[in-house]
Amino acid sequence: MAGLGIGIASMRSGERALFHVGWELGYGKEGNFSFPNVPPMADLVYEVELIGFDEAKEGKARSDMTVEERIEAAERRKVEGNDYFKEKKVDEAMQQYEMAIAYMGDDFMFQLFGKYRDMALAVKNPCHLNMAACLIKLKRYEEAIGQCTIVLSEDENNVKALFRRGKARAELGQTDAAREDFEKARKYAPQDKAIVRELHLLAAHDKAVYQKQKEIYKGIFGPRPEPKPMRSNWLVLFWQWLVALVCRLFRIHRSKAD
Repeated sequence: MAGLGIGIASMRSGERALFHVGWELGYGKEGNFSFPNVPPMADLVYEVELIGFDEAKEGKARSDMTVEERIEAAERRKVEGNDYFKEKKVDEAMQQYEMAIAYMGDDFMFQLFGKYRDMALAVKNPCHLNMAACLIKLKRYEEAIGQCTIVLSEDENNVKALFRRGKARAELGQTDAAREDFEKARKYAPQDKAIVRELHLLAAHDKAVYQKQKEIYKGIFGPRPEPKPMRSNWLVLFWQWLVALVCRLFRIHRSKAD
């Protein structure tokens, strides 16, 4: 991939670039029929972010490393990232985790089976989870969800991935999805106090939202009106009194006549 190499050589650490590579400097006239599958004479477009330079540190190019060497190099990067994270240097920690993950890209993982794939995932998945922890601290919740989802695609019952994705979803207001993640995590770690606490926080949040909505609707429709007493019809009462009086006088007059 001469074209991609030429482009990357001109980049600075932390820079992002979009490269258009002609077929002559790509996979050539024959193309590539393994992974990745590229048709003959195909022009390519690469979106690249240069995380940093680390080939000299490892002593050889990544493409020249054996499977074990790449996994070991990734493990070293992960450990360095953990050290930075403990020192609260989140950006530096993320850079190390990204470099570790870069050793185990899709093209590399595609070729692994059995124990080698398990060995690689034992390093790769924790790096994604640690990336998620960093991203949550930086309030980049959508990206944190993406990192956790990568892990869950390989290990659907991973408690840390479920918990951290639930945290990120809760911060975004996705309470139903967050509760689903926390409930599933609690299924596999029922004694985990952090999971129970997050579920209690969601329940309290839902209760507060319900009370707020109740007040809003109360303000819209107002209190239920009390029935007003019916006004007496004084004219009717007067005529009733007058008729009763006339009848009484008539009875008195009649009794005297008798």
